[in-house]
Amino acid sequence: MPAITTNDLKTGMHLEVEGNLVQVVDFQHVKPGKGHAFVRTTLKNARSGAVVDKTFRAGEKVERVTVDKREMQYLYNDGTDYVFMDTESYEQLNVPPASLGPAADYLLESANAVLQMYGTEIVGVDLPASVELTVTETEPGVRGDTASGGGSKPATLETGATINVPLLVNIGDRVKVKTETGE
Repeated sequence: MPAITTNDLKTGMHLEVEGNLVQVVDFQHVKPGKGHAFVRTTLKNARSGAVVDKTFRAGEKVERVTVDKREMQYLYNDGTDYVFMDTESYEQLNVPPASLGPAADYLLESANAVLQMYGTEIVGVDLPASVELTVTETEPGVRGDTASGGGSKPATLETGATINVPLLVNIGDRVKVKTETGE
């Protein structure tokens, strides 16, 4: 693994810190009036999803990790795992739900996703910024409810995920969901 200095950090970069595979969420170089410069970082553990703040001395060496990104097509859920197919080699890969995390709530069959792989381990999934899904279950809308009314109700989507939607949304309606926030 190549060693880099903390002066070369970039958002989204993967590192190995204290034996953990982490991704840089945010960083800030700080040069106080007295004392040495340092780099304040926010790191996300790629395996557990835990976010921690860590401070490094400026110029300190850290191990950079190469994470391969492979475009895969989601085929189906076989009951225990999600089955993906590599779009280049047509090789199929079984992925446990824990590796996908909340991204599993927005996967539709035949949809493309980019799997982040560290060796043979899947450490993350890049989905499109938003997806359109059909509402399969929700309470019926009441006459007079409007989108600007400010109210919301729970709705179950075709993937099984539950989100809050405006009161005017009914069963069979398609909603656009942000994959980052679930809104």
